[in-house]
Amino acid sequence: MKRNSMSSIVAAYLLIGLVGLSASDTPKNSMSAGAAHPELVVSTQWLADHLSDPNLVIVHIAHDEGDYRAAHIPGARYLAMDKFATGQTPPGTELLPADQLKKNLEEIGIGDNSRVVYYAPDWDPMATRLFFTMDYLGHGNQAALLDGGLDQWIREKRPIATAASTGKPGSLTVHLHPEIIAKMDYMKNLVDHPEQGVVIVDARPSKRYRNGHLRGAESLYWQNALVSEKEPLLKSPEQIRQLFTAAGVTGNKKAVSYCEIGLQASYVYLLARYLGFDVAMYDGSYSEWSEAKQPVVRGDSPD
Repeated sequence: MKRNSMSSIVAAYLLIGLVGLSASDTPKNSMSAGAAHPELVVSTQWLADHLSDPNLVIVHIAHDEGDYRAAHIPGARYLAMDKFATGQTPPGTELLPADQLKKNLEEIGIGDNSRVVYYAPDWDPMATRLFFTMDYLGHGNQAALLDGGLDQWIREKRPIATAASTGKPGSLTVHLHPEIIAKMDYMKNLVDHPEQGVVIVDARPSKRYRNGHLRGAESLYWQNALVSEKEPLLKSPEQIRQLFTAAGVTGNKKAVSYCEIGLQASYVYLLARYLGFDVAMYDGSYSEWSEAKQPVVRGDSPD
């Protein structure tokens, strides 16, 4: 598979709990014990056990529909990145207008009663960007990341489909949550006047953090939440919480994530929601910040 392929990452850079479940329906596995919202992540076994659920919508996120047609999870619908994120540079990846998002998600069958499970074979942050989008529309709790994605599904020798899957259009009621989006003015004020209960979190690799970050930002590389690059499953909630603790996100503190253009930050955004933290995301991220000639700090220290 083409997981973490440089071509996909470059393309991405250029572009930029499940609602209605009863307690018995909530995805459970030993790895999610300790998460405040375990329903935001499902295992391949959970998905295999629920493939025939009438309200299930599996979303395969990619740039190339040809890759989707070559191999996808049975029943998965193809969703191109440009159907839910723009590719403006700067500031980078940005949300489409709400009415366009509603239309595009409804077209692949997502509605108010859908149980959405999403994955992106090319790069996980492309998948979590959909979660951020659905959270903005008021439906994040009905969307779950497939732990390990298509790679794990194939590794377990589960069935693969090549024919495109279609379904009836959905009907999605939008309840916008603009408070989860941090804008430039808010970030400038937060950098200049740090708030005791708010932590800026840089989701990029440590090298990018050292090369330049927002003053006061703590480093929390999203990929450190995975067991390894070769075994891209999430670590336990306790281990992930330790990453947030090391970054100063504890108790009732709020995290504001950012990255290069708003993809990697969406993964940290999901993790924060998974653990139960209050969180927002600076969508313009470092691309917008640096383009506006805002001051940055270099090195390993936040300040």
